[in-house]
Amino acid sequence: MEVYALLKKDHSKVKGIFAELDGTTERAVKKRETLFADLKMELTLHAEAEEKFFYSRLEDPKESRAITLEALEEHNVVKTLLAELEVDPKGTEEWAAKLTVLKENVEHHVKEEEGELFKSAKKVLSAEDAEAIAEEIEAFKAEATLSQLKE
Repeated sequence: MEVYALLKKDHSKVKGIFAELDGTTERAVKKRETLFADLKMELTLHAEAEEKFFYSRLEDPKESRAITLEALEEHNVVKTLLAELEVDPKGTEEWAAKLTVLKENVEHHVKEEEGELFKSAKKVLSAEDAEAIAEEIEAFKAEATLSQLKE
């Protein structure tokens, strides 16, 4: 599997969690807490893996530099919102509004990544590179998941 398919699979999983969260109300605090914990884990692991194994190979080549730097900044915005949402009370309209902002940011990021960034990456990376990166990401995520289970 190439990295592009792997990342799209992650994007789809995150989209599903957002859809579940959208169906909750201020009274469903426990459900929001559980779903948000899943969302935070998925987004954090995804961003770390992308930055370490995918973006790191796209930062220098001229064809992919600008869009990669933008993607890294979008990750920073997502991380900030996740940190705020984690500590904010989940049973408020304000929390739901901030979650919507996070969702919109992630959707924008995914659209650009699956479009412009993947297009640029395919100019820079060989098919072999794309497969190797996917393998590195899968191994990284498996190891991270295993260490979380041990905690």
